[in-house]
Amino acid sequence: MTQRPIIDAGPSLNFLSINQERLLIRVLGQLSAPETVQDEVLRKASQDARFRAADAVWRKLTPKWVRVLSDDPTPELTAVIERITRLPALQRLQQSRDLGELMVVAHAVVAAESGQTVRVLIDDGQGARLATAEAARLERLRSQGKPVGAVELVSTVTVLEIAALKRLVVDRGAMGDLYGRMRKLDDGLPPIGQTRLLLSQVWS
Repeated sequence: MTQRPIIDAGPSLNFLSINQERLLIRVLGQLSAPETVQDEVLRKASQDARFRAADAVWRKLTPKWVRVLSDDPTPELTAVIERITRLPALQRLQQSRDLGELMVVAHAVVAAESGQTVRVLIDDGQGARLATAEAARLERLRSQGKPVGAVELVSTVTVLEIAALKRLVVDRGAMGDLYGRMRKLDDGLPPIGQTRLLLSQVWS
């Protein structure tokens, strides 16, 4: 069983702030996001003019295209948070730093431990490392015969590469323009020359 991809705030803002939500959904399908991520997207949209468009787009997408996941600490969610952070869940949930990434991964792990395969869309380095570590842990459990699913990490760049392969972006010039607009919002994105987005094999 595969559940909706779970998206973090950074990629949400990258796509929604420049009204590229249709491209995102055409690549990944219907999405989900933790309450913490929704709060972060709407807060940043209200505080920073660069992200202003994301507010209206987010509200348009929920709940059909983006399902908001409750962050109420269920026993399963609590167990994952406490194992990952080595802190009491209620204490960690009160700390805002990197909370969105943590909750994306925690929700994904809960679903994977019930046998589902879950994509997570995260750009943040620490969040990506956490997702990668949890994906490896689940892989070890599967190799031991445990009936668990998987967590698959994708990023903004991954989504754009799939979009190029599917010709959802018309050509390399359009991709360069699109990526340039995103990098003005997110200085954590690498220069396009450090990605595969303009390579001939992607566009051949």
